[in-house]
Amino acid sequence: MSEDVPILDDHLHLDPVNGRGAAAAEEFAAAGGTHLLVLNKPSWSLVDEEAVGTPEGFRETFELTCEVTDEAARKLPGDAWPVLGVHPGLISRLVEDGHSPTEARDIMQRGLDIAAEFVADGPAIALKSGRPHYEVDDAVWEASNEVMRHAFELAGETGCAVQLHTEGGDDFTEVAEWAEDAGLTRERVVKHYSGGPVDGPIPSVISNKDAVEDAAAGDEPFMMETDFLDDPDRPGAVLGPKTVPRRVNWLLEAGYEDAVYTAHVETPARVYGIETN
Repeated sequence: MSEDVPILDDHLHLDPVNGRGAAAAEEFAAAGGTHLLVLNKPSWSLVDEEAVGTPEGFRETFELTCEVTDEAARKLPGDAWPVLGVHPGLISRLVEDGHSPTEARDIMQRGLDIAAEFVADGPAIALKSGRPHYEVDDAVWEASNEVMRHAFELAGETGCAVQLHTEGGDDFTEVAEWAEDAGLTRERVVKHYSGGPVDGPIPSVISNKDAVEDAAAGDEPFMMETDFLDDPDRPGAVLGPKTVPRRVNWLLEAGYEDAVYTAHVETPARVYGIETN
């Protein structure tokens, strides 16, 4: 593999409370990785239970993520940036705790407001939002969509991208249209955990061989990710930190040099305004 090829993992978690934290970035770098986008874990993974869903809990979650991202950046030949937001699964926890879907929506939108402060003032470069990837009732689904649309509005105001955690599938044209209605171009909407090309947003492709080859064989922009969870109970979940560098090497050996450049240089610049080269 060429030493000149930057390697970005577009969606990875580092848990400074329960997991390996920045040490996982060392493993990524040792395998050839250069740049990371670090997503905050759900607040219930990082803060005391009573703080989950509170402004203080959101802020502590984001501060912890920014701190571990800064520590990770010092272990890389390139850089690392935080992506902050509210996990869509929080709505179910809030409803189970007695909140109405509307109340849960409002709590999550306030959390996104706080995340947007970290984007506007630095150091975060994008927001995280979405909707449940599991079955919910109509009221929760509608409230979740309203949370996501609020993220688009905030991103349009701050000029940043949004990473989406959603159900599976490959047609998110309507979601991209919602973003455009909120003043956010669809090329700044990223579908996390994509299984290949998608309609509407930019896919962040989970880096198993079939998915990345499917994306690399096409002509559309994409990025690559592991969704590494940094969970001590599941040390390799979803994929380990070495995976994206290994898949890049595999793609280069298979002749996909242009696709690698697209995924690790052109698309990150287009979506986030970051330089990896």
